[in-house]
Amino acid sequence: MPKEFLTDVQTLRARARESIEQGPITEAYGADRERVIDVLNDALATELVCVLRYKRHYYTAQGLDAAPVAAEFLQHATEEQQHADQIAMRITQLQGEPNFDPEGLASRSHSEYDASSDLLEMVKEDLVAERIAIQSYNEIIKWLGDDDPTTRRMMETILAVEEEHADDLLNLLKNMSG
Repeated sequence: MPKEFLTDVQTLRARARESIEQGPITEAYGADRERVIDVLNDALATELVCVLRYKRHYYTAQGLDAAPVAAEFLQHATEEQQHADQIAMRITQLQGEPNFDPEGLASRSHSEYDASSDLLEMVKEDLVAERIAIQSYNEIIKWLGDDDPTTRRMMETILAVEEEHADDLLNLLKNMSG
């Protein structure tokens, strides 16, 4: 028996007019929207802490090897800010409010802020933070499953960049260590 492909057009049109104030959120949305917003706000805090950590490392990196490492820190900070912007936009699409409140930012973040002054320690701490993001974003992606494919795809795209950051930092670490 063939599977029905699509709801008939008349029904789709009628459903689209119902609850119009919900914008992109239709009855097809299968996730717990409030919980997704909470999880995304934690991811937003993680990205913002990463921006701050990378910016600090960029401005305080010193030593003979500092210039190329600092350039990597700056690139990562820029990409983490883009992630924060994507997540904040998705939160608003889900009719939530992105939490940019600096009060409690560090406690909401999965990764930690780092104030290392040693270049090697900066790279190590940034690699640890990327590994934390990779683990937590993998869990978020699996948790979302097919219930919110838009948010899942966004997190998959961010995850790919976090993995690239971890690879970049591992290469820096190897070059600095030996």
